[in-house]
Amino acid sequence: MSDLLDEYPMLIFALEIFLALSLVVFIVVWTSSGKKKLARQQEQLRQQAQQAQNAQRAPGAQAPTQQPPRG
Repeated sequence: MSDLLDEYPMLIFALEIFLALSLVVFIVVWTSSGKKKLARQQEQLRQQAQQAQNAQRAPGAQAPTQQPPRG
């Protein structure tokens, strides 16, 4: 391995670049997946809160959706 690096000194530089780029790609993918999970959790919490509010409302408290019949 030492002979290879002595013969090709830019090889260690290329390996270092590859490692750095791999790390950057990993961080970007990990961050974006975490952002999606957080957005999904917040949406679920919003839906649960809305369902709880709808369940607490009395059926008579809502505005009538039909007009009274004309007589």
